[in-house]
Amino acid sequence: MQANFKHEERYPQLFSYLPPQLHERLEYLRSFFAPYTDRVYMVGGAVRDMIRKNLGQSDDPIVDLDIEVYGVDPQTFEKLMERLLAKGVGKSFFVYKWGEGIDISLPRIESKIGRGHRGFAVELAKNEREASLRRDFRMNALMLNIFDAKLLDFWEGVEDIKMRRIRIIDPQKFKEDSLRVLRGMQFSARFGYRIEPRSCEVMREIALDDLSSERIFWEFEKMFGASFLHYGLFALQTLEIDRKIFGFSFGRGFFFKSALELAKNKERFEKELYKFYFLFIVAKNAHKRFELFLEALSTPNEYYKAFRGQKYLPKRRSDRFLAALAMRYPLKSWLGNYKEDVKARAKRFGFWEEKFAPVKAADLLKEGYSGKELGEELRRRTLKIIKERFRA
Repeated sequence: MQANFKHEERYPQLFSYLPPQLHERLEYLRSFFAPYTDRVYMVGGAVRDMIRKNLGQSDDPIVDLDIEVYGVDPQTFEKLMERLLAKGVGKSFFVYKWGEGIDISLPRIESKIGRGHRGFAVELAKNEREASLRRDFRMNALMLNIFDAKLLDFWEGVEDIKMRRIRIIDPQKFKEDSLRVLRGMQFSARFGYRIEPRSCEVMREIALDDLSSERIFWEFEKMFGASFLHYGLFALQTLEIDRKIFGFSFGRGFFFKSALELAKNKERFEKELYKFYFLFIVAKNAHKRFELFLEALSTPNEYYKAFRGQKYLPKRRSDRFLAALAMRYPLKSWLGNYKEDVKARAKRFGFWEEKFAPVKAADLLKEGYSGKELGEELRRRTLKIIKERFRA
């Protein structure tokens, strides 16, 4: 049953959305911290996703927790982390990893003092509200007390989740980390949320040239696997990420064509290839080489391998075209296979799971062909069969 969430009211039912292993570990942390403080909170994405689950917006499992501990001085906190056998991942940041999927930290505020994601000065926050200011978006600033289930919502984050909206908390703080622009894009694609206009204006003003190629790709890859790819495409253009990352802007006509194609066909995307379809459709409709996007994003080799030998999807997909393409690879590996007629036809002709090979090299070897002549004759006979057997 959905709750009408209010600031500082209690919602113990939210803990029911945790998987058993995280529920058990959270119970241990309650007993562990109880002698020292009653101000320990789950913060950030896990709380956001609990609310989303309660509102029927998500079925995705919660796999990690961020815990903030208040009312404990740094010396005591460090001793407690030693007792937990937690591993520090940046002492100046007061952050520790405990087991799998749980980060525990003291509340902190960050101030920009240099270029890049390491150029921050960190100090302890005085209270919960001050600590929440360092978050990027309002939906990510929610806090849930692990003892009494009191929900702290200083910035109307629950309202944004209900409205499927992404809003910045503090524009000046937001501008200190340019990666947040890309986070806005991938959140929009993952949740189907729209970025509100004023936040878009702020994000467009932010340059992205201080980001490493690795950090840029990580955020893009989160979008590539998202459920609402057309929302991600809208954010990509609206926030002018296309111009800043790829060096040119997509047109308005491009957006409507590509967004419709992404939304209409995603249910037919092959699971194993899902993360490649976004770039395939974008490159096709922008009339650009695949390599332009792969190079701009510094993608790993698996992307180059997936796009090697790929052909754009023609408006008219004749049987002859499909058969010729299947000489290269089975059509389950072709990124144009999402059109409703392709899979059925490829399965009927027998080249969905396997390449089309009506002529066997072994038979030609018996006829005396070898070397270059073998390859040429194999191709000649196969093309002859395609012309005879399939419609143009």
